[in-house]
Amino acid sequence: MEKSDTDNIAELKAKAAGEPIADFLKMRLVELSPGYAKVAMKLRPEYQNFNGLVFGGVIMAIADQAFAYASNSLSYPSYASQFNIHFISGPEANDELTAECRVVKSGRRVGISEMTVTNQAGKLIARATGTTIPVS
Repeated sequence: MEKSDTDNIAELKAKAAGEPIADFLKMRLVELSPGYAKVAMKLRPEYQNFNGLVFGGVIMAIADQAFAYASNSLSYPSYASQFNIHFISGPEANDELTAECRVVKSGRRVGISEMTVTNQAGKLIARATGTTIPVS
């Protein structure tokens, strides 16, 4: 029997509370509905690289977290098979980032999603796309 979107969302919300990587980076799930997720994270000075810029992997991590929630809300479990990100602007070390993901297609063989990452002022930090493969 296939799970409904409501079942998927309930299971994902229950798992969000103790997820190790989200806890480590202090990411929080703000909103989750079928095919959509919003995740927020306050940046910290420790997230800077040797150039004094926020490490791109941290920006990618929040986009990936929103991607995981949104894609799995429709087809759980789904695994990422591709992720592409374009860094548009550099955030400040103390910014609050928000990543939003919208699933463009959720099919039996593949899912396609689009993500944006913005700061607290709405400044576009990054755009990303991702592909998932449903496992079940």
